[in-house]
Parts: sequence; structure tokens; C-alpha cells
Amino acid sequence: MFGALSRWFKAIGYLLTGRIDSARRALDTDPHVIRAKYDAIVRDKVNRIQMYKQAVAGLIAQQEQKVAKVKQLTDEVGNLERLKSGALAKARQTVERLKAAGKTDEQVKEDEDYKRCLAAFNDFSSTLAEKKDHISEAERDIATYAKTIGDHKVQLQQLLREVDKLKAESHDAVADIITAKQEKEIADMLSGIAQDGTAQELQNMRQLRQEIRAEARISRELAGTDTKAQEAEFLDYARKTSASSEFDSLIGLSSAAKPAPDAPAKSADKGSALPE
Repeated sequence: MFGALSRWFKAIGYLLTGRIDSARRALDTDPHVIRAKYDAIVRDKVNRIQMYKQAVAGLIAQQEQKVAKVKQLTDEVGNLERLKSGALAKARQTVERLKAAGKTDEQVKEDEDYKRCLAAFNDFSSTLAEKKDHISEAERDIATYAKTIGDHKVQLQQLLREVDKLKAESHDAVADIITAKQEKEIADMLSGIAQDGTAQELQNMRQLRQEIRAEARISRELAGTDTKAQEAEFLDYARKTSASSEFDSLIGLSSAAKPAPDAPAKSADKGSALPE
């Protein structure tokens, strides 16, 4: 018993599953549903492309920041180069002044002005080297950004082309579905698999017409109206025939206009009377 109930429930489940699958297939093949699905896919891809664009825009912003940083560092390097040259010139002037005063090299190196110029020169030199390293690093980053951004732009262009293809595919898919459905309906109608509602209605009307005509014929036969109609037809034909014969005789076209059969007999009688 439990096995039978289990099979019964399974059969109901299969029935409901089959109906759901059939309904889902009918919905999936509906042109409006197909168009809506394509529109949803296109919207999703466009949203992804917008997010992708924002990410690429962030890379471009970073690249621009690096370019601005290189410009700033370049300006600073130029200023440091001038400061370095100024410190060097100041040191030379100090050395010349001290030499003119008879100072030895050791005394010159111990001079405060000379030490200040040397410290400034060394500071400018180290800062300048550091700035140049930063410029080189920023330029490498800019080159990397340029390559990465270029690759992403190519990818974006490809994604945009795919969106355009999807839009065109949407129209083609809807047209194909509509055409295929019409062809299937026509083929099913011709093969008798499916019945068109209009064709069935026409067939029913024709069948009803034949049935009514048959019923009328049976009613006439049962009521004797067919015999009366035949008698009326015969009487009408006889009347027309009689009128036509009378008309023909009046105008000399009928057999009544020919000599009567008893005319030769009268002639014979006259001939027999002559000999007397």
C-alpha cells in the first residue's frame, strides 16, 4: 500500500514537473520574454562596463598624478641644480679669498664659510640624487600605467562591440523565434497536428450548413412537397409547350399549316365525276 502511495505521489510530481517544464518552455520561447532577457543581459554588461570604465578612470587619474609629480620633481631638480651651482660658486669665491689672504689648504677647509658652502653643496647633491631617483621611479610607473590603460581600453572597446552584437542578436533572435513559430504552426496545420481556430470554425459552419440542407430535404420528402413541386413543374412545362405550339400554328411554322390529309380525297372525287 505504501509502495502504491509512493508511486502515486511520484507520478503527481512528474506530472507537475512536466507541466512546469512545458510552461517554462512556452515562456522561454515567447518573443517578448526573449527580448526582455536580452535587454537584461545587455543592461548587466553595460553596468559591468561602467564599473570597468570607472576602474580605468582611476588608473588614468593615478597616471596623471604621477605625471604631475614628475613635473614637480623636475622643477625641484632644476632649482636644486641652481642651488648646487650657487654653493659651488660661493665655495670657489671663498677659497680664492682665503688663498689670497695666504691661507693654506687645511686652513681653508677649516674656514666657516667654506664649510657652510660644502655642507650646502653636499645637501643639494644628495637631495638632487634622491629627486632624480623619484623621477625615474615615477616615469617607470607612468609607462606601466600607460601600457595597462592601453590594454584596458582595448578590452573596453571589445566589450562595447560585444554589447552592440548582443543588441543586434536580440533583434535576430526575436525575428527567428517569430518566424519559426509561424512556420511550425503552418506545418502543423497542413499535417493535421494542430488545428487553426478559424479553419475549425469554418469547418463547423460548413458541416452545419450541410446538416441543415439535409434536414430540409428530408422534411420536404416526408411532407410530399417534392411531388407537388414536380407536378407544378410538369404543369408549367405543359402550359408553356401548349402556348408555343399555338403560336407556331398561328404564324405558319407548325404542322397545322400543311394541307389536310383529306384534300387528296376530294380531288379524287372530282376526277371520278368527270367521266359521268
